[in-house]
Amino acid sequence: MMDVRFPLASIGLCAALLAAGGCSPSDEQKQATLEEKTATFEQSLDGIQDPKLRDAIADLGGSLLLLERARNKLASKPIETEYGEDSLALLKHYPTPQALVDTYINGLFVLRKTSHSDYLTDLQPVFPFNFGMPDSFPFPHGLEWQSVTLSNNKVIPFQLEWSETDPGIQLSPSSSNLTNPDDLTVTYPFFDGIETENKSQPQPVSLKGTVEVVAPGNVLTFELSKQDVGHKRTEGNITLTLVHLEKNYAEIEMTNSRPLAPQVGDESPNPLLVQARDSTGQFLTRSGSINESSAQVAFYEKQLAQMQKQNAWSDAFEKQLAEQQKAFEHQQSSHYAKVYFNGLVDNLQVNVLDFSTATLTRKDLDLPVLRFDKNSLQQTVQTLPMPVTVYDDGAASWLKGASMTEEQLKNSVTISQSVEDASAAHIVFDHPFTFNDDLVGSERNSSESPVTFFTADEKGERGEPIELPTEAFELNPTRGTLTYDLNLFPEDPAFVVGSIPLFLATIEKGEIDVAKLPKGLSLKDNALIVDQKAFPADSWRFYAKDASGNYLKEILGVSHRAEEYGTAMFDVHYFYGQPTVLESYQRTDLSTVQYGFEVKLDKPESK
Repeated sequence: MMDVRFPLASIGLCAALLAAGGCSPSDEQKQATLEEKTATFEQSLDGIQDPKLRDAIADLGGSLLLLERARNKLASKPIETEYGEDSLALLKHYPTPQALVDTYINGLFVLRKTSHSDYLTDLQPVFPFNFGMPDSFPFPHGLEWQSVTLSNNKVIPFQLEWSETDPGIQLSPSSSNLTNPDDLTVTYPFFDGIETENKSQPQPVSLKGTVEVVAPGNVLTFELSKQDVGHKRTEGNITLTLVHLEKNYAEIEMTNSRPLAPQVGDESPNPLLVQARDSTGQFLTRSGSINESSAQVAFYEKQLAQMQKQNAWSDAFEKQLAEQQKAFEHQQSSHYAKVYFNGLVDNLQVNVLDFSTATLTRKDLDLPVLRFDKNSLQQTVQTLPMPVTVYDDGAASWLKGASMTEEQLKNSVTISQSVEDASAAHIVFDHPFTFNDDLVGSERNSSESPVTFFTADEKGERGEPIELPTEAFELNPTRGTLTYDLNLFPEDPAFVVGSIPLFLATIEKGEIDVAKLPKGLSLKDNALIVDQKAFPADSWRFYAKDASGNYLKEILGVSHRAEEYGTAMFDVHYFYGQPTVLESYQRTDLSTVQYGFEVKLDKPESK
């Protein structure tokens, strides 16, 4: 993913990005020119004596180089189709933008994560909507933590980073967690050589903070195709123009004739949410976007040139730059986006967030710290009351995997190989993980699959088979890998022919009204309790719908066991909302599909 907005990173990040990733021969000239520009720019920094001026020039110049790098990379990226979900489907489930905000805030709760450390306890704020970049929560929002209250009633204030010199208990952001950037850590004092049982420490009981969200007064949707290029579309105070629509990208300009509402503050939120479908009607994933128009880039280049003429940084010069930027932004009534997609674009769906009217929602949070382990030894079902309803918009396409055919499975296989390590050269037979794979389970019995390596004849085609000892290669069906040791080959192999087993589940779908649940299934508020003797998790899955007919999003699942690592007694699935209908999916059979292959082998590089 690549989304570029100013202000961007410093020259350090820019140089790192320039060093990363290869380029096709046709892009080598652009790449060389850019590397020359970067080298010249870095050299020019060495001659600047004033550190403040040097930093300012490095930041802005680095940003412009990074933008150029991003443009080149996005323009030269091969077009490979990749489908995703409708990332804005959630906007359609709520009657107003404000209802979406209320769901976002009221659905927040805090989990205590399991810890094997004597002096660290991680807290995970769980939001009802999962967004990956660049689809972060679409409205301007902020979350500030204030303190954690411990079981001995002591209040520990939040601090931005952990202090090595603070001898007390601390609450700070988790430094090591990239997958959950909102996680927090309660750190207990660590005394070298003294074992401190975490259980003997005062435990976190509740977390306090504040959350603010600005909801736009209106969200408009525009459906656009090639015939709309160059035509202005106006609805009320919003005017949208599709400037270009090419194979894998779209350029859009939007103008709002009204000023931003005062509730938005100094922030300038991105009002354009752009999605694309291909000719199949499926949504394409984004490969990145550039959100700076040529006029904006020209303005920043002009500012950089001014900076480079200075001998020293001064308050007066800083004020002059800030005033220029403010004046320029004031003149900019339009928003620009050039969005690239993974696939060939047929039509666009553009959602415009109109912040000319807006509502600011601010709420003080005092959230209990809850503990739900994936495996629990408790006999009773813990409640997880949830005041909001959230739907799982990806469930329908995920569940299509229940009816996967042998042909579809075979066609989804991709083959890659590596000969970097001659003693462990390998071929990988990969396929996208589907609902069918999820229900295949762990019992995968497969008979021996024949594999034969061949030399090449004079024409470069398949020649004679090579006699090999059994330890020369290994086929691992579970991982989908064929590993071979070239050092044990009497002559260089050029082809390999054989088959590898794939596994296909036969899945039976059923529908159950929650008012008539069979023995082994029970519903306690928003929690579905599944007896593991009647419906073992290895071969059963359950999806819940509410009265609207939409799938409910599962919050989390807990497997209750009689003893640690013992047999599961019952599983509990918690949902955002009240289930009225369950869909059951049972694996009734498991078959092995032999995937036949002939692979022309890459030659190892001669040392």
